[in-house]
Order: sequence, then structure tokens, then C-alpha cells
Amino acid sequence: MWPPETPPLPALTRAEGQLIDCYLEALDLLGRINPARGGGTYQALRAAQALVSKSAELRDALTLMHNRGEHERHGETLARALRVLDGERRAGYVTVPPAREP
Repeated sequence: MWPPETPPLPALTRAEGQLIDCYLEALDLLGRINPARGGGTYQALRAAQALVSKSAELRDALTLMHNRGEHERHGETLARALRVLDGERRAGYVTVPPAREP
């Protein structure tokens, strides 16, 4: 049996696609740094170092959009793209997990 087909990505400009990709990659890095999740300091350090360059790529994508005259981010369309690309689950790693009951 085949897995269910994911919905298609909405039509995005190249800069919007780059924005979404960089945002999700930065989110993944922040999830690895999240102190509430535990883990090794070396892994968190490496993620923090990578976050610097990823944030520059994110800035560059937004600069490109602005320079091309794309002055508005279309929230509904971009949110749909984030959902298709599993953004909700990935964003969950950035939050503080719920407390465990004793």
C-alpha cells in the first residue's frame, strides 16, 4: 500500500521558496539548540554555529524579495507551504515540552 500523497506546494516565487527553506532549516537548528530538549553541548554548539550562516541566507532571501518589489509576505500561502513541508512538527522542537506528571 502506498503512503498518502502529500498535497502539492502552493505556487511560490523562487525567493519565497528560498525563504521557506531557510526558515525551516533555521527552525531545525533551533530545535537542536533548545536547552529544554537536552542532548550534548557539542551538538548544540555545532547547530548554533550553523545558525549564523543560515540566518544570513534567510536575510538574503528576504532582501531579494524586497529588491524585486515583493513587499508583502502572503501569510496564508506561506503557511500552506510550511504545513506541506511539516513545519508544524518541526516548530514543535523549538518550544518547551510539557512538564511530566510525577
